[in-house]
Amino acid sequence: MHHATDILGIISSRKAAGAPFALATVVRTVAATAAKAGAKAVILPDGTISEGWIGGGCARAAVLKAAKDAIADGRSRLVSVQPPDALEDEGHTAGEEHGGVRFAKNMCPSQGTMDIFVEPVLPRPQVVVCGSSPVAVALADLARQIGFSLTVCAPPAEQSAFTEADKRIEGYALPVDEPGARYVVVSTQGRGDEAALSAALAVDADYVAFVGSRRKAEVLKEALVTRGVPAERLDKLKAPAGLDLGAITPDEIAVSILAEIIRVQRGKDLRGVPASA
Repeated sequence: MHHATDILGIISSRKAAGAPFALATVVRTVAATAAKAGAKAVILPDGTISEGWIGGGCARAAVLKAAKDAIADGRSRLVSVQPPDALEDEGHTAGEEHGGVRFAKNMCPSQGTMDIFVEPVLPRPQVVVCGSSPVAVALADLARQIGFSLTVCAPPAEQSAFTEADKRIEGYALPVDEPGARYVVVSTQGRGDEAALSAALAVDADYVAFVGSRRKAEVLKEALVTRGVPAERLDKLKAPAGLDLGAITPDEIAVSILAEIIRVQRGKDLRGVPASA
């Protein structure tokens, strides 16, 4: 059995490591003998409980499923595990979601009610800057100020253009999968455009953009098609990068790109329509 202090230490070290997980906390129990309010558990993306304890098997399946969903979509949910007759009295069926609460059936002999709050703890979203152009450098500074984690991708000779970065990658070998959201901006200014773009389009990212004129972007797209980059990958490319603010200076262009990233992050697609629409 873990004590609360142990689990809080484990939570902060996991957070510092940037590993995604969900935290489940029992917020209320009625006639349930297994767990008490305040009990916590750390649940990993594969659905295993790594630390802590939130009661017996009755609630476990529903909580683990909610944890996996929370890690996937970044949203918290409340799971209410109730005996079958209590669910019936309230007119709910197991598995339904209503007003942010997901209902589940308690098949345990103790037959109590247990409400568990499940919240995802995800690494900071990262802005990945490819290239060392003036726009890339301006974007890097601004992204860190706003609270993004910054990954800089550039050849070794260009790395010194960036004073600070959370992560550095020499060249453009981006990891394919990363926990948490990732926004990739290619701003190579003619040096290795094609290599950087094909690397950016090969990874899973929430946003991939190219800084440059529309004409330049079209020429590059054609080159990438002949390289065999699939059309659906190319369709994801935002070029030219950024919201159309009429930006001219590198700083202004960086603002327009970050504004676009924030819009994507906050659940609007690139046309400004809510993502669920």
